[in-house]
Amino acid sequence: MTSLQDVNPRVRGIRISSHSALKSLDFLQGVQKSFKEVIDVSCGDPQRAGMRPISFVRQVIAVCLCPELLTEEIFPLDVRIRAQKLLEACDGQSVGSYTASSGLPHVRQTIAEFIMKRDGVPAYAENIFISSGAQRALMVFIKLLSGGEGQHQTGVLVPQPCPHTLLPVLDEAGVMAVPYRLIEEKNWAVDKSELHQALTTYRGRCELRAIYISNPGIPTGHLQDRKSIEEVIEFAAAERLMLLVDEVYQDSIYAPNREFISYKKVLFEMEKHLRDSVELVSFHSLSCAFVAECGLRAGYMEVVNIDSRVMHYVDTLLCTDINAPVTGQLALDLMLNPPKLGDPSYNTFTLLTQATLARNAQRALKLLNDLPGISCQPAKGGIYLYPHLDLPPEFRRQMLGLEPVVFYCQMLLQEEGLITGPGQHDERTGSHHLR
Repeated sequence: MTSLQDVNPRVRGIRISSHSALKSLDFLQGVQKSFKEVIDVSCGDPQRAGMRPISFVRQVIAVCLCPELLTEEIFPLDVRIRAQKLLEACDGQSVGSYTASSGLPHVRQTIAEFIMKRDGVPAYAENIFISSGAQRALMVFIKLLSGGEGQHQTGVLVPQPCPHTLLPVLDEAGVMAVPYRLIEEKNWAVDKSELHQALTTYRGRCELRAIYISNPGIPTGHLQDRKSIEEVIEFAAAERLMLLVDEVYQDSIYAPNREFISYKKVLFEMEKHLRDSVELVSFHSLSCAFVAECGLRAGYMEVVNIDSRVMHYVDTLLCTDINAPVTGQLALDLMLNPPKLGDPSYNTFTLLTQATLARNAQRALKLLNDLPGISCQPAKGGIYLYPHLDLPPEFRRQMLGLEPVVFYCQMLLQEEGLITGPGQHDERTGSHHLR
């Protein structure tokens, strides 16, 4: 068997993994390996990888969980004041009480105010739905869109590559994934000609009802500019498609002279017939933001131009969870309404700066591009890079019944202790990537 060392002798340090792959590690069965540990960062969990939690968030939640701390001076005054306000927003002034299925009214209002400040356009608490993570919110709308069989089966346009969790959600709901290709040579740009080609290819095979967008991109790290967003909105309007926009990494932008622009902001600055008719659902998450509190499980969606009767069913589907975890809802409030300049906790909250994110992204990019056989487009936002793998000829065929990049990942696992995820294979270009 060809050794990994023959293929890429310097491939080390790419620790991107999946939980299921851990089960195949034979060193867990007592087999000696050259490596001593496996680091799993496949699911984008910064704290698991060593990032320290933001003290303001943890301190406020600690006081909410133990209200007797309100009278203690162990925490800064702004922590105790915020905890008191959040407890007053809870029924029974307790985080142990249920909330409405769509979330605490106080937190929904905080989210609406955050959106208004971000975009400079109106936002309303009744259009905000809090869920147990952005993934759960997306699943609700996918299920509402699903239906039909054969050529009447619901279809959703999805980017290629796309988040690894998206396709299972579509499959579970019985929805066909209709891929549109992102252009790697143009920093993974969303290209309108690719959207039209996907539409043409799948016309008659399903009924397209929505287009999914990830911005900043997962797993590519690309960032759309205003013109690109406008083109997608015009495409969705012309084809009568709902826009499902994943914007969970909006606060993690580090490309020089670039800023995050929301789809809602662009939509509301376009012609009246568009802003009054295009159906938009945008998603944000406590897990994927710089707060990175993955375990607290909370996210939200804002709906725009969605019929009130549909919103009723959104609320009904969320009822199956009763409500999102209350501690997660409170953390959303803290993330979107952080300490202000002059508050005792301001400096510790802003310790993780965009400069830090940019520096880390550049270090990771340089590492990957210095490895033989690997190249990578620079990321502009988020926490992912999506390296291109140039496999030698002996790998460009199925080996042991596995696709080449899957076999490569298994060799990385066995020889280096690196659990990597194979990227989505692009049949048109024949390219391979690591996720």
